[in-house]
Amino acid sequence: MAVRWADTIGAPRDILVLRALGLGDLLTSFPALRGLRRAYPDARIVLATPEPYVCLALLSGAVDEVDATPELGRLHPRRRPPDLAVNLHGSGPESIADLAAMRPGALLTHRHDAFPQYAGPPWREDVHDVARWCGLLEWAGMACDPGDLAISRPRGYPDRCGSVVIHPGASAPARRWPAERFAAVAAALHRAGERVVITGSSVELDLARAVAAGAGLPDSAVLAGRLGLMGTVALISDSRLVICGDTGIGHIATATGTPSVLLFGPTPPARWGPPGSGPHIVLWAGDQGDPHADRPDRGLLLITVERVIAATEGVLKERV
Repeated sequence: MAVRWADTIGAPRDILVLRALGLGDLLTSFPALRGLRRAYPDARIVLATPEPYVCLALLSGAVDEVDATPELGRLHPRRRPPDLAVNLHGSGPESIADLAAMRPGALLTHRHDAFPQYAGPPWREDVHDVARWCGLLEWAGMACDPGDLAISRPRGYPDRCGSVVIHPGASAPARRWPAERFAAVAAALHRAGERVVITGSSVELDLARAVAAGAGLPDSAVLAGRLGLMGTVALISDSRLVICGDTGIGHIATATGTPSVLLFGPTPPARWGPPGSGPHIVLWAGDQGDPHADRPDRGLLLITVERVIAATEGVLKERV
């Protein structure tokens, strides 16, 4: 019987995991983090991820502590090296170098030519992000469930059951469907009697207001900048439907089991869309491009208002 990699490192008591990326990146790592927790139930697992996601990371139930880490190259010094470091950040070499500098007893990562001393599976671009990180742990002998994405509703937030959430923002213009199109969808839903709210960060407040104004919605429908991350998770947990682009909000809908209509442009949904079955409709023209470009992707612009409205009507009819 072959010896598993995990069996060669004993029982680590102190584990450091690197995932210093965005909201959606954190949520797609939950199945791998939970697999790690099941493999080492008595270990102290510390996750290095950005400070805004601390509460969400703890909601996973997989980590004991969060080391607020905004980006690569910003890991905090430790009094003693971790017994095990796990690279759930990227292919390397930068992420591998960050963890190697912590002088861990063992380092689990994808294989990279710059670090031949660390065994690991090859990096593949053609897999879903959830499957990638579950695959890394499974290579090491730790069982993971790619469907283990669910999060519970945070307590202590207002009940907004029955809302339809429209989230027009995205971190890059390439993945941002035009505001006037979101407004047209919001207007159609409003006319149909749906309670529509517009979400976003404080930076996206003007965008949210523009969508609401274009849809003829009252100012009270604009929740952008008012909820915070955990309040947004609670809102989406309560909602009938979420409509957004390829953003972290879509991953929250997946994690809460809330139906969604997701608009994809430059990035294939096979890599970043909802994995498996579920109450989600993904609209994609089939094009691929630069997800960080400074203008809306041409494939995203091929998605029409009429197509989105039809998708929302189909989802909402099933929710009656």
